[in-house]
Amino acid sequence: MSVEQRSASPILHDSDAPGGDLVRPPLSEEDQARADFYGLFAHLLLAPPDAALLAALAAAEPIAAAGEFALEDAWLKLTQAASAVDAAAAADEFAAMFISTGTPPLNPYGSFYLTGHLNDAPLADLRHDLARLGLARASGVGESEDHLGALCETMRVLIQGGPGMPPRALAAQKAFFEAHIRPWYAACLADIAHSADANFYRVVAGVVDAFLSIEAQAFAVLDTPDPIAA
Repeated sequence: MSVEQRSASPILHDSDAPGGDLVRPPLSEEDQARADFYGLFAHLLLAPPDAALLAALAAAEPIAAAGEFALEDAWLKLTQAASAVDAAAAADEFAAMFISTGTPPLNPYGSFYLTGHLNDAPLADLRHDLARLGLARASGVGESEDHLGALCETMRVLIQGGPGMPPRALAAQKAFFEAHIRPWYAACLADIAHSADANFYRVVAGVVDAFLSIEAQAFAVLDTPDPIAA
C-alpha cells in the first residue's frame, strides 16, 4: 500500500525519548503494511481527507491480503468511494458525524463505549499503559487518547517505532490491542457505518473493521505472556 498514511495531527510523542535517532533494521513487508494501514486509519478517523489523500486513495492499487477477501473487497470499495467524493463533501460529512457544539452524534472513544461516559476509567487505564510504553498525548491535541483514531496511531508507533523509540514486540502490540481496542472497536465502527449521515465514512468504517478483525484473529493465536511494556 503506497497511500500516504500519517495521522492528521501529532497525537502522541515519546515522553522520555533520548536525543538522537535510533538506528533500527527495516520492518518486514507485513509489519510495514500493518503500520501503513493503522496510519491511514488514524488519519481518516481523526480528520476528513483532503484532496491529495482522496486522489492517492482513488489511484491506489487493489491489495492481495493472503485470502482475506473481506479486506480486499473493503479496500476496493474505499478506493472507489475516494474517486467519487470531493474533499468538501467529505469534510461536511465528517463534521455532521463527529463535530458538534454540544455532544456530537458519534463519539468514537473507548470510555464512551465501555462505560457510557467520556473521560472515564478506561481512559485512565489507557494513560497508565501509555506511560509504561513511554508515550503521552502531544500538547495542543484536542482528542483524548482513547479516540479510535488515536489508538490506531498508537498501534502504528508500536509497530514502526518513532523518534527515540524502537518498534515494540508483538507481545506488547497484542497486549495494547486486547486491552484498549478489541473490546469496543466493532460496536463503534458499526455505529459509524449505520449513521444516517455516513456515505464515504460508511466505507471507511467497513475497511477499518475488516482490518481490525484480521488483527484480532492474528493476536488471538499469538501465545505470549509478555507484559505491555515488553
